[in-house]
Order: sequence, then C-alpha cells, then structure tokens
Amino acid sequence: MANTAQARKRARQSVKVNAHNAALRSTLRTAIKKVIKAIQAGDKAAAAASYQENVSVIDRIADKKIIHKNKAARHKSRLAAAIKALA
Repeated sequence: MANTAQARKRARQSVKVNAHNAALRSTLRTAIKKVIKAIQAGDKAAAAASYQENVSVIDRIADKKIIHKNKAARHKSRLAAAIKALA
C-alpha cells in the first residue's frame, strides 16, 4: 500500500485514469466491430460509410496514446483493404 500522501493520491488518480482508458479502448473495439460487421454484410457502400464514420474514432484514440499510432494505421489499412476487396 502507498505510504506517502503523494503515493496515495497517485494511486487514486491511476484508478480513475485506468477506468477512462478502458472505456476508450472499448469504444475503439466497438468502432472496429461496426466496420467489420458492415463488411461481412457484403454491402460495399454501407461498409465504406461505416468506415468513414469510425476512422475518426480510431484516430482520436490513437492521438490520446491509448493505442500506438501504428496500430491505428494498421487497423485502418486492413479495414480499407477488406472494403476494397468487396465485389
């Protein structure tokens, strides 16, 4: 357990920040799943629209350093390639 006032405060803050970051990670995963679901439905136009809506979510979470920018780029690239591959 934290012994100093400073360490106790940091422990309290880390609980709050951890909960906030977990919520943002959940938002990211939901955004990715929405695009994947649209791709699996097979409608290229709907998938492209869903991709456009959710790219900003992915970028915003990467900007906050919840995930690395390269991981965000990798997700966007794979989703875009999957949409492009639709007939």
